Order: sequence, then structure tokens, then C-alpha cells
Amino acid sequence: MPPSTGFRSRLTAAHRLLAREMGAFGVVGSAAFVVDVGLFQLLYVAGVEAVVAKLVATLVSMTAAYLGHRYWSFSHRERPGVGREYVTFALVNGVTLLLGLAVIGFVRHVLMQESALVLQAANVGSIVAGTVVRFLSYRRWVFPARAQPAGDGRPAAAPLG
Repeated sequence: MPPSTGFRSRLTAAHRLLAREMGAFGVVGSAAFVVDVGLFQLLYVAGVEAVVAKLVATLVSMTAAYLGHRYWSFSHRERPGVGREYVTFALVNGVTLLLGLAVIGFVRHVLMQESALVLQAANVGSIVAGTVVRFLSYRRWVFPARAQPAGDGRPAAAPLG
């Protein structure tokens, strides 16, 4: 088999794996998004302060997302251990939570916006930005790629994540 065929085959497999991960990440993330947005709206309309509503909604949706990603989106990846994995997951989500809280706090308290629609738009924007950070961080630090030994004497290809 020519060397380029093996490389092309590995590249195709890597692209398929990336597409699978992105698809599963999207489904899990969409479900978490619905939980986050719905719970935020429910809590805010019920009289919970906007930043507190965002905190609760994010914590609930984060827990649902962890379970979906661990047991579906990235189930084929390295298992560094639930403790390490969850702490890293929580740290990544903590960063994106702070981003979301900062956005909501800025819109509510600095821009003085009280409209549920305006606050929800800010909430959605913070979720979109956080999604990019989370996908890249999950692949890199939370659910790292398994080391693949080279079967033909050549060094193993670097993982995509």
C-alpha cells in the first residue's frame, strides 16, 4: 500500500471521528442549551434576580451536559478518571459560567436593562461564546485523545484534540 493511502485513510478516519464528536457535542449542547435558556427564563419571570437565575440555570445545564458528554459525545476517548475529569470539566465550565455571569451582570446592572428579552439575548450570546471554548477545551483537557501506537514503525500521528 502506498504511504499516501495509509495517511489518507487515517485522515478520513480522523475527520469522521471529529464529525461524530461535533455532532454528539451539538446534540448534548442543544439539550443543555434548552435547559439553560428555559430554566433562566422560568426563574427570572418567577422573580429570581437575573444573575442568580443565570447561575442556577448554568449549574443545572452543566451537570446534564457532563453526563451526556462523558457517556456519549466523548465516550471513546481516554478516561483519566471521573474525579480528575469532573474537576477539569467544572473548571472549564466555571470559566464559561463567569463569562455568562459577566455578560448578564453588565447588561442588567451597567446598561440598566430589565427586559427579559434583552437579558435572554445576552444570555444566548454568552452561551454561544462559551460553546466554542467548551468544545475545544473538552477535547484537549477533559476527554483527551487516546495515544495511538504506530503499527508500522513510524511515530504515531498527533491526536486532533
